[in-house]
Order: sequence, then C-alpha cells, then structure tokens
Amino acid sequence: MSYQVLARKWRPKTFEQLAGQEHVMKALVNALEQERLHHAYLFTGTRGVGKTTIARIFAKSLNCETGITAKPCGECATCQEIDAGHYVDLIEVDAASRTGVDDTRELLDNTQYAPTRGRYKVYLIDEVHMFSKSSFNALLKTLEEPPPHVKFLLATTEPQKLPITILSRCLQFNLKRLSQDIINQHLEDILQQEQINSEPAAIKRIARAADGSMRDGLSLLDQAIAFSAGELDDAAVCEMLGVIEETFLMGIVEALAQQEGEALMNVVQQMSERSCDFIAALSELVTLLHRIARAQTLPDLIDNKEGDRERILQFANDVTKEDIQLFYQIALLGRRDIEYAPTPQIGFEMLLLRMLAFRPANANAASPAPEKTSPVKKSEAVVEEVAKPATAPAALPVTTSANMKKTDSWHDIAAALTVTALERQVVENCSLQSFQDNTYQVVLDPAHKHLLNKKRESNIQNALSKLFDDAVRLNIMIDNPSEETPAMREQRKQEEQQKRAVISIHEDDVVNALQETFSAVVQEDTIRPNK
Repeated sequence: MSYQVLARKWRPKTFEQLAGQEHVMKALVNALEQERLHHAYLFTGTRGVGKTTIARIFAKSLNCETGITAKPCGECATCQEIDAGHYVDLIEVDAASRTGVDDTRELLDNTQYAPTRGRYKVYLIDEVHMFSKSSFNALLKTLEEPPPHVKFLLATTEPQKLPITILSRCLQFNLKRLSQDIINQHLEDILQQEQINSEPAAIKRIARAADGSMRDGLSLLDQAIAFSAGELDDAAVCEMLGVIEETFLMGIVEALAQQEGEALMNVVQQMSERSCDFIAALSELVTLLHRIARAQTLPDLIDNKEGDRERILQFANDVTKEDIQLFYQIALLGRRDIEYAPTPQIGFEMLLLRMLAFRPANANAASPAPEKTSPVKKSEAVVEEVAKPATAPAALPVTTSANMKKTDSWHDIAAALTVTALERQVVENCSLQSFQDNTYQVVLDPAHKHLLNKKRESNIQNALSKLFDDAVRLNIMIDNPSEETPAMREQRKQEEQQKRAVISIHEDDVVNALQETFSAVVQEDTIRPNK
C-alpha cells in the first residue's frame, strides 16, 4: 500500500476529532441537533485551519444514512464515500480553476435536480473569492431562491473579496489561527499513535513554525520525520527549519547584559560557522526579548514549556527594563533595515553593536560621561524611540552642572533634567520664582496642574539632586508664572518661525508672479517653516 501523508491520514472525520475551532463546532452541532439548517454556509480563515475539513464533516452529518446528526456514524456507505472523496452528491469545486461564468452556470444548472442518493446535494466551493463578477452573479441567483434539497458550503481565505450580496445570504463562520499549544498537542498525539520516537523540543519547534496552520504543522512533521530518518530529533529539526539554537540567543543576551563586545562577536562567528539564517535569528531574538520583558513585569505568567524559565527569569533580574525595551526597539527596527545591509550577517552584527553603543538615559547616570557639559551621552534619536524615560532634548552649550545651581535660568535646568515625558511637561510649564537654602521655589501654570502629583514632584526633586550631585529641595506652587516658562518660550519661537515663513512666502518673486499672472491665493495655514 502506498504511503499516505499525515495531513490526509489524520484529517478529522468527526467534530469530536477537530483540534480547536470550538466556537464553530458548537454552532454547527446545535444547528444539526435542532435541524435548524441554513441553505448556505461560509467558512473563512487562513490556510490550514480546517475550513474544508469542517465542510466535509458537515456534509457527512447532513447525509449520513442514520439521519441528520452531529455524530455521523462513519460506517455507512455515504460516510465512507465522503471520507474517500467520491460521493456523488457532494460536489467539490475549486473556484480558482473554474472562474468562468459558463463553468459556474453549468455547475448551478444541476441544482434543480434532486440528489442521486443522499438527503441533500451539497456544493463545497473552495476559494470562492476567485469567482469572476459574472460567476458571482450566477451564484447569487441560486442563493436567492435555493432549492430545498441543496446546501452550499463556501470556503475562502479572503472574505473581503466577496460581494456583500453573497455575504448577506450566508451564515459566516470565521475560523481562528490555531494556537501553538493546540498544534503541539495534536502532533504529540499523532506521533504516539504512529509509534515514532520524538523529542519534545522538536515538536515545539514544528508547532511554532506551523504559524497557526495545522496542515502546515503536519506537512512539516512529515518532512522532519523523513529528515530525521524515522525519528524526530531536535538537532535535525533545527537544521531542517534553519532555526537558531537557544544557546546562541542566550549568549547574545548575556553578552549584551555584561557589555562584552568580544563575547558578542564570538557568538555571531559561531552562528556563521553553523550557516545560521541571520534574518531568522533576528526574529527569534525579538521573541526572546519579548519573553524577558514579560518576565520583568509579570514573572508568574512565564511557563517552562521551552525548558528555559529559570534562565529567562535570571535575565529579567540581571538586565534593566530600560535596556530590554531599548534592545527590543532596536531589534524590531533592525528587521526592516537588515535587508539593506551588504549581507544579513553584517546587518545582524551592526544591530548588536548598536545595542552595545546606545543606552537609556537613566543608565548613563551611573557611568562616566565623556562630555561633562551634557547629562546625555548617547544618541538621543534611539532613546526617543523608547519614549520613556524621556531625555534632555539637547546638550547644554555653556552652562554646566557645577555652576547651573547658581543660575537663574530655569530653561537650562529644565533642558538638562532626566525625567519621564509627563514629568517633563510639568518642568517645562514652570518658571523659577526663587532659589534659596538649596530649595527651588517654582510656579506651575494652572492650565497644567492636572499633571502634578506627589510622586512626580518627588521624582523631579530627585532628578534635580542627581543633576547637581547634591541634595536639593523642590516646592511647586500653582499660580500664573511671572516669567516665561520653557514651554512658553518654545511656543513663542515656533510662532516667530511661522511668521517669518509666511513673510518669506509673500516676499518670494515666484509666488508674486503666480499671483499676478494666475490670481493665485496663498493658503497661509499650509505654510510650514523649515526645520
């Protein structure tokens, strides 16, 4: 007997055998048990999630010789012929190969005739979105006045391409992408029944690579069994899928945490020697950083399905939240940029070097700064991607932390503080009233008093103390500022730039010529100053 691929051999034959899609199964079972049957059903979802499988089971339930039932017997001639794919009253159509209106009309002309053997004549039309406009019109005519002995089961991966007139005449069921756990469990069950030895890690890799598609998972399982010479070996599956071993990814995170550039490049070299796919490695790194970030916030939700829970929790403890967020942001942006690198390996190396070079602003406070005049030592552009904590918008050109405390310029102080975005709004909407006995007395614009609370005031005070390397106190009062606040100054500068831009446009010779020749009108609200 010829070999039958796993996807066909283990295709579910009853609703009970389905993996996942409980919401669809429950609705269909209830409809069958109550015999509240619609004339047209539409099953939507990505590839390999069970659309045609469910449709075949439903067709079998409608025509089982024991009667309409949610549990077809599987033993009568009808059930066996439907399982074998040659039941006369189940007409399966691939819409992609029959897009012409003549094909559709020929198909639908036969709906007027009673079923040959079964209770219903069932039309299963796969990828129905591939029908032409004329074919949809022909189908619509039948759906509007369907014969009582005909049922339509439509399946598609792109329901948005179906005319609304078709959608409105169908009961629509959206099948979900299957979770990794569901696919993993189903593969384990099949391997056990096939009596094939397997490593749990290998099954997990295949379930992850299936990306929500059970059919893809079974196809990969078939391929892996052949690749591993009859057994499912994790190393062989890694090689087949081109995935990256966890030891490499863990080594990368550890080297980043310790700021060891040489160790980082050694890991990359080892990956190169193993002919690793660096683009795939980047995706795996993003996933690992996500898990570490979750462990830092919600450690109890980290399971041990991958066998690395303790290592993840250790990283979550050893690496700051700010570093992990920055690493994740750089890696995420790197997925877009790596295609432009001379080679994927060079792009991957530059991405890791960028992670070494850039640090969140609050990480710089504990490290020696190369420029004493600036509280921010790394690229502000990358830190801004992380959003919090917010950094100073620019280095101070003249004033230093040594003499700034004697200065009456709150603008310089506000620019140098390392605070969060909301705390910066408080700072920039204050003006300095007085500085005496190491205490800053500032006035906050009443329009922004909702931003102030005890915690933010305390954080701003701590930031001042850190900036001056001295304990200072802060007292914030709500009142109309007597001096221009940093926010007011910025607003004034923007308004002045806008006025200059408008004047420049009105004084432009080309613009004047256009106005004179064509009666052109300048739309001032569309003018923007050069940045």
